[in-house]
Amino acid sequence: MLRHALKKREPAAAPAGAPVPAPALTRAALLVLCACVLVAQGMVAAVNLLIPQLAASTLHPTPEQLLWTVDAYVIVFAALLIPAGALGDRYGRKGALLAGLLLFAAGGAVSALCAGPALLIAGRGLCGAGAALIMPATMSVLIHLSPPERRGQALATWTLAAGLGGLAGNVGGGLAGQFLTWRALFWAVVPLGILLALAVARTVPRTPARREASVDPAGAALLAGALLAVVYAIIEGPSYGWGSVRVLSSFGAGAALLAAFTGYGLRAARPLLDPRIFASRRLRAGALGIGAAFFGLFSLFFVNAQYLQYAKGFSPAQTGFAIVPLTVGMALVPKYGARLQERTGPRLPVGAGLGLIGGGLLLVSTADAGTPYALYALYLLVLSVGTGLCAPALTLTVVAELPAHQAGLGSGVNTAAREIGAALGVAVVGTVLASRFHGVPQGPAQVAAFTDAMGAALRTVAVVLLVAGAAVVAGYRDRAPAGTRSRA
Repeated sequence: MLRHALKKREPAAAPAGAPVPAPALTRAALLVLCACVLVAQGMVAAVNLLIPQLAASTLHPTPEQLLWTVDAYVIVFAALLIPAGALGDRYGRKGALLAGLLLFAAGGAVSALCAGPALLIAGRGLCGAGAALIMPATMSVLIHLSPPERRGQALATWTLAAGLGGLAGNVGGGLAGQFLTWRALFWAVVPLGILLALAVARTVPRTPARREASVDPAGAALLAGALLAVVYAIIEGPSYGWGSVRVLSSFGAGAALLAAFTGYGLRAARPLLDPRIFASRRLRAGALGIGAAFFGLFSLFFVNAQYLQYAKGFSPAQTGFAIVPLTVGMALVPKYGARLQERTGPRLPVGAGLGLIGGGLLLVSTADAGTPYALYALYLLVLSVGTGLCAPALTLTVVAELPAHQAGLGSGVNTAAREIGAALGVAVVGTVLASRFHGVPQGPAQVAAFTDAMGAALRTVAVVLLVAGAAVVAGYRDRAPAGTRSRA
C-alpha cells in the first residue's frame, strides 16, 4: 500500500543521462517543509515535559516504561530513517513526506486512546515511523532544490526549524501538562498532521524519483534489529544487572546483527547502505559528531523537566517556558555557524560547538535546588550555542560526502545519526539516574538525592561526549572545506 501510494505521488524517473530541470523552491514550500520538521522534532521534546504527569497517571508506568515511552519514538525513528530516505529517493520524496505525515497523525491518535503503557509505547513508535519518512524527505527536497552555493544556508534553515521545534515542543508540552492532559497533546498531533499533509500537497514541488535506488528490506531489518537490541540492553541494565544473561545477550545480539548488516552490505548487489561509504574519514567524523551532539542534548532534555519541576517547584507551563534559553542558540546561531564553516572549514565550528555542549552539561551537573534560575538559564544557553554552532557544519559534511542524487540516503544517514545519539543519550542518562535514585522526590532530602543522581548522570554523558568530540575534530584534518567541494 505504501509503495503504491508513493508511486502515484511522483513522476517517473527520467531516462539515464537526461537532464532534469529542478523546480523552484518557493517561500511557501520552504515554510511548509520547515513546519513539518518543527512538528516532528517538537513531539520529541514535548513528551519530556509530561514525564511527571505520566508517572502519576492511571497508566501507572514503571520507570523502564517511562524510558520506553520517550525512546520508542526515537528508536523507531532512527532505525527507519535510512530505509525511509532510500524509499523517498526511489518512489518520490513528496510522496514519502505525505505518507509520513499521515502515519504521524495515526500514531498520535493511538497514543491518545491508549488504555495502558504498552499501547502508549506502540503509538509513540508509530509516530516515530512517520517522522522517519518526514525528516529525510524534507532535507532531501531542500538539497535537491537548492543550488550548491546555497546548500549550507538551506541546511542552516532546516537546523533552525529543528531548534524551534524543541522550543515549540517544550512550550506546548508544558501548557498541556498545566492546563490540559497528556492525552490532549497527542490528540493535537492528529489535525496538525492532516493540515500539514494538505499544505505539502499544495505547495511542495515534486522531485525526480530514482527507480534504481535500493530499499533493501533485509538490510533495513538487520539495522533496526541491531539498534533495538543495544538500546534495550542499556535501558534494562540497571533492572536486571549489567552482567545478567538478558542484558549481555542483548548486547551480543546487537553486535552480531550489526556485523551481519555490514557483511550483507559488502556482498549485496544493491544494499540499503554500502558500508564502504564510511571509508570517508569526514563522513565518519560528521556522523559521529552529529550523534555526539544529540547524545548530549537529549540527555539534558530527559532530566531538565524533572529538575525544574521536582527541585525548583516549577509548574509544567513554567517549565515549558523556562527551557527557552536552551533553544535560543539553536534558533539564532546556525546561520552564523554556516557562515563560519564557509570561511574557515568545519573544524573550528565543530570543535568549538561540541566543546560548548560538553561544558554546558558539566555546568548543569552542578545544579541543585538552591541554584538560581538565572544561572541555570545561562548554563542552558552555553549548551544551546554549542549545538547551533556545530550542527550546520556537521550536517553539510555528511550530505556533501554523498552524490546529490543520493540526497535522501544522505539525509537519512544524517538524521539517523542524530536520533541514534538522542536514543542513547536518553537511555544512558535515564539508566544512570535510575541506578542512583528511585521514585518521585517529595522532601528536601529526596530532592537532594535526585539532583546528586542527575549530576552524576550528566557528568557521565559529558565525558563520553568530549572524548567523542576529540575524535571528531581529528577526523576533519587535511581536507578542503566540505561546502567548497561539488559532488557529481
